[in-house]
Amino acid sequence: MKCISVYTNNFEQFSDIYEQVLEAAPQENEDIVIEGITVCGSGHVPVQYIDRMRQKPEVVVMKEKARDIMILQHGNVFEICLPSEEDEVNE
Repeated sequence: MKCISVYTNNFEQFSDIYEQVLEAAPQENEDIVIEGITVCGSGHVPVQYIDRMRQKPEVVVMKEKARDIMILQHGNVFEICLPSEEDEVNE
């Protein structure tokens, strides 16, 4: 899954820029700033990463079913995990 990190611990700020982040998704290892918040293309993460993160009590897991997007929130970061072409090939 493709992962995008959004560096804020404020859900309201994250929610305000969420669609902009998806529209202007940074490339791997690219940092951009949207409304003063740093957004980084974090590359790809295996599905097992999400499973491991779900087990941790300090991690909030959200899912946008319509687009099959997983959002993990922990510490000062939200991680948006998007399905990628590689995931579809491996299934």
